[in-house]
Amino acid sequence: MQTGTGNGHQSGGPAQGPSRGISGAEVAALGLGVLWILGAGAFFLFVSDSIEASFDRLQFILTLVVLFLPASVLWVAVVTARSSRIYREETERLRDAIENMRQSFLAEREARLKRLEPEVEKKLDQIAQATQKTETVLATFTSSRQAGRTVLPLPKVAVADDQPSLALGTPAEDMNPPLSNADIIRAIHFPESETDTEGFAALRAALRDRQARQLVQASQDVLTLLSQDGIYMDDMRPDRARPEIWRRFAKGERGKTVAALGGIRDRSSLALTAARMKNDTIFRDAAHHFLRRFDQLLVAFEQTATDEEIVAMSETRTARAFMLLGRVTGAFT
Repeated sequence: MQTGTGNGHQSGGPAQGPSRGISGAEVAALGLGVLWILGAGAFFLFVSDSIEASFDRLQFILTLVVLFLPASVLWVAVVTARSSRIYREETERLRDAIENMRQSFLAEREARLKRLEPEVEKKLDQIAQATQKTETVLATFTSSRQAGRTVLPLPKVAVADDQPSLALGTPAEDMNPPLSNADIIRAIHFPESETDTEGFAALRAALRDRQARQLVQASQDVLTLLSQDGIYMDDMRPDRARPEIWRRFAKGERGKTVAALGGIRDRSSLALTAARMKNDTIFRDAAHHFLRRFDQLLVAFEQTATDEEIVAMSETRTARAFMLLGRVTGAFT
């Protein structure tokens, strides 16, 4: 019985060390079993007076039970203990194998990250260069004179609201002619390039209007911050909302009737913007300030704008930023 069990374990499992041989407990159990059988057999043969020459089936069965049952029970206990020891060894070996696999995985991941580090740094450098270029285009405005083509620098968009006043306290900007809807649309879209003279002209006109200047400044701040995460409005392809929906929003309606204004579907941009709103206080304040400024200008713009002008306004970079931030902040609900 013992030999068969030991061989079966050697051929069927990966156990090594103590599991291959016979332990001291098993030798002791084998010895006790043999002693019991010999002692009980001697008792029945030489000592017991109840043994008769005639064959008695019940007596024979009882003799076998007395001889072999205790030895069998003892051996079952030994085999159970042996199996338990083997299972413990296998469990420890499996735990060691899992730990080795985990260490190998961590080492491989660290090596992979080290290999990818130059590529990540290169990508970050590209994003930084694109951001710097965007800031330069938005912050440095030029004015071209027709006579002599003299180039003069304009103030940055981030100008103070206080303007020189006239004799009776009227701000100088109030003496400027009203800003046309076309100039508003062109200004909040920002110039396409350094050679976009019409765009710069509309932007200069917007800078002379208090409300338009405040929106342009807020839009520039938001677009610059979004570009730091690689989010550019030229990449957005929002669902177009009907002009009447923009008019309803300008008149104060919220909920399902104006939900179409949140037509930005880019999940990556939405997720990055939502995370920035949650974790970046400066970005969150700039976004809320921008949303207020856009809402204020939209209220005045809607009163005189045609449906075509509202459609053109909704396709500007500033309007796309408004749709993105409005959906993230729940401004349309």
